[in-house]
Amino acid sequence: MKVLFVAGDPKPERWTQPIQALLPEAEVHVWDADAPACDADYAIVWQPPAALFEKEHNLKAVFNLGAGIDGLLKVPNLPRHIPVVRLEDAGMSVQMAEYVLHQLIDITRTMDVYRAQNAEGRWKIHRPITRGDWPVGVMGLGHIGKRVARSLTSLDYRVHGWARSEHTIEGVTSHHGDDGLADFLANTRVLINTLPLTEATRGIINKATLDQLHPGAVVINVGRGQHLVEQDLLAALDSGQVARAVLDVFSQEPLPEDHPFWQRAEITITPHISARTLRDDTLEQITGKIRALAEGKPISGIIDIDRGY
Repeated sequence: MKVLFVAGDPKPERWTQPIQALLPEAEVHVWDADAPACDADYAIVWQPPAALFEKEHNLKAVFNLGAGIDGLLKVPNLPRHIPVVRLEDAGMSVQMAEYVLHQLIDITRTMDVYRAQNAEGRWKIHRPITRGDWPVGVMGLGHIGKRVARSLTSLDYRVHGWARSEHTIEGVTSHHGDDGLADFLANTRVLINTLPLTEATRGIINKATLDQLHPGAVVINVGRGQHLVEQDLLAALDSGQVARAVLDVFSQEPLPEDHPFWQRAEITITPHISARTLRDDTLEQITGKIRALAEGKPISGIIDIDRGY
């Protein structure tokens, strides 16, 4: 069995050594554009070059090193007959839930007010929140979205969820498809985006969707920067339709120094850190699936290339 690591990491041994330890029966190779084909059976990739599929013609499956599959699907010659396997959770969903909960609680509990009072040496107690005033909508109900939604229900927030297909989650009012989007938005004040990026979801956070949220809405985007129409968010902040935004992902990363988002006090910016890939968990999952495929066993996480997830 031959496994090819294709991720552009300047220190690939950080990955290949654990892969070799987990798959001692395999030959582990690092992608070299100038070297001959190694006739790999499996490729573990992150945003691979098109040359990979021009050179390696006997791949049995391709494993993506992250949950977001959009970078891999951009490769123009990605073979459609090869299973493409996304990363399932691998420690990311709990990080994402933690991040979202932190940001949501900070906003709903008006912790910025107490921080300002702290700086002034002022003691003043404000009224507690009413959770019914903060209905939350989670867009995207995959592994990460479900974990986020369940975490919110555990704190008694009223939670609605929306996805392309129907889902059932205890404590969450679910909506699906184009027909369910308007009702979902009408029941949302805090919009949390965990969707995968596809042509159908690109630009989905736009003027039309923002206008349907409760006035004084909050937008938390931890999906992809391309989900958001940036000028529409700025306009919604100007009008007051959106009161706050928390953005962890951007169309251009790093976010340029002259980007208008930096100048808006209503926007909290973090540098794509809401959920980081955990190397050990990731490689245990991927190598386990490689071994299962080699033994002729079924695996989960194979994406539908036409749907994009």
